[in-house]
Amino acid sequence: MDSNALALHREALVVDTHVDTIMNLVSGRTATLGERNSVGHVDFPRLREGGVDVQFFAAFIEPEFKPERSLKRALQMIAAFCRDAEKYPEAVGIALSYADIERITGEDRLAAVISIEGGEAVAGDLGVLACLYRLGVRSLGLTWNERNEIADGVGERVAGGGLTLFGRELIGEMNRLGMLIDVSHLAERGFWDVLECSRQPIIASHSNAQAICPHPRNLNDAQIKALAANGGVMGMNFYSSFICEREPSLDRLVDHIEHIIGLVGPDHLGIGSDFDGISSAPVGLEDVTKLPNLTAKLLERGFAPATIRKILGENYLRVFRDVLK
Repeated sequence: MDSNALALHREALVVDTHVDTIMNLVSGRTATLGERNSVGHVDFPRLREGGVDVQFFAAFIEPEFKPERSLKRALQMIAAFCRDAEKYPEAVGIALSYADIERITGEDRLAAVISIEGGEAVAGDLGVLACLYRLGVRSLGLTWNERNEIADGVGERVAGGGLTLFGRELIGEMNRLGMLIDVSHLAERGFWDVLECSRQPIIASHSNAQAICPHPRNLNDAQIKALAANGGVMGMNFYSSFICEREPSLDRLVDHIEHIIGLVGPDHLGIGSDFDGISSAPVGLEDVTKLPNLTAKLLERGFAPATIRKILGENYLRVFRDVLK
């Protein structure tokens, strides 16, 4: 790799807003994240090698636990991750605020942020949301692909459903608490409802551009423009099927980035790899240690270092500063 690219990657503060690695812990595929593993995409040593400074770890509520066991499953996953992270205080700290992110990364440690993917875990109760916040959850993906008490997921998009009355109350409470609202997986009607209701910037933690790859999980141009007008950020997903239907590649992923910048400028996109939640990634992004390859490709394609630093983490840091008090 070009030494300039590697130096830029190492000096940048790198943020990834979505991995599903906790599933490897609770399933037993991975005994611990504190040691380098031969399975999966992510562990603490490989995150360090890949130059990641802030990592969101999602508690993904698998369909078989929905709806009745969703909260229990989320609690099991949060507990498993916290137990494991606490074994390696020299490597990782759990961040509850923007100040924590600054402090932990300033100590040359990984700042871990706990998120939940699937609003079923809230169990239709704002009191449960407040408890999850007190347990350290700082970001909530409102839906996965199905319908829940909050809204319709992208798998239900033909129904045209948006936020429920409870979902609207939830958005207000998340604003009050200081939690990141994540619209990845949300059906389009719900996306527009969230923007109408939220007083704070939102994120799409792991979604690409439909104009480049017409998958329903990606955002269309109108959504991208609205997300930018809200001050939000969308994280580029490394899943091959969301990059290109026929020939996914690192170059094609950069095509998504170029398209988004052409629409709204360089201030509204970041990284949301979806590592450990995807079955395939393009050559050059096989696991988190390969992340510097993205920086090298951006330089090769003519992106300015200042723009690359924004994509790698600065854009997300702006949102965290606003929301994670």
